[in-house]
Amino acid sequence: MLTKEDLIQSETRKELVEISKSKGLKLKNILRRTQYEEELLLLQTELAFLQQHVEKNNLRIAILFEGRDAAGKGGSIKRFVEHLNPHTSGVVALTKPTDIERGQWYFQRYIEVLPNRGEIKFFDRSWYNRAVVEPVMGFCTREQYQTFMAQVTHFEHMLHEDGIKIIKFWFDISKEEQKKRFDDRKNNPLKAWKFSPVDMKAQDMWDENTQYKEKMFANSHTAFCPWVIVNTNNKHTARLESLRYVLAQFDYEDKGKTGADLLTDPNVVFNYFRKSKSLNL
Repeated sequence: MLTKEDLIQSETRKELVEISKSKGLKLKNILRRTQYEEELLLLQTELAFLQQHVEKNNLRIAILFEGRDAAGKGGSIKRFVEHLNPHTSGVVALTKPTDIERGQWYFQRYIEVLPNRGEIKFFDRSWYNRAVVEPVMGFCTREQYQTFMAQVTHFEHMLHEDGIKIIKFWFDISKEEQKKRFDDRKNNPLKAWKFSPVDMKAQDMWDENTQYKEKMFANSHTAFCPWVIVNTNNKHTARLESLRYVLAQFDYEDKGKTGADLLTDPNVVFNYFRKSKSLNL
């Protein structure tokens, strides 16, 4: 195993390889990890360029991260915001509504946290809670669900017409990979806090979640606000490809200056209309 001292001493990849060889470590895994870290840093630098463009031009961007439990939404958001200016970016992760909020129009509390001019907001789950999680778990009535489905595209069209750029990610994971990650959470004291009672039901209610998810896609995928599917069975690849997708949506000063690969892999990230080609959806 590489120590902190090994990493400090390794100023280049070649030096890291030599140290790894001397310790009899598997170079393939180490090289894959170092390549991921290098690519991530380049893409994060590009994202910082994009943020400067957003600030300068008073753009408003809302990026929604949806998906099944353990699909990697939080980990990806962390990599997005890691090096951004916190004054013009932020993560939205609303808790369950208060008694007052339950008496309001469903979208009202989300309107209050939409991006202002020059801001990028990252939503760790969003108003689409009502499309899948709430009906499956019995957290909303049938009437509330139907009202949401009838209103959501109109709501997003109003935001679109007002100039807010919305990117809707669905982080897709297989049932087998989800179970593997749940087991890892339960057995790791550092990750145990991530495992909730809702997670315990996710595997048992897989098919019901799938049915509501498909209804959500069919009713809320639009030309002005499409669903973008990200295959997340490989966490590292999903993080890199979701970053690339966002960067590809904008022209900004110094774009490509880092030399980062900005072309997305269509086998990992693609629009909903290609869903039939994904086995995990």
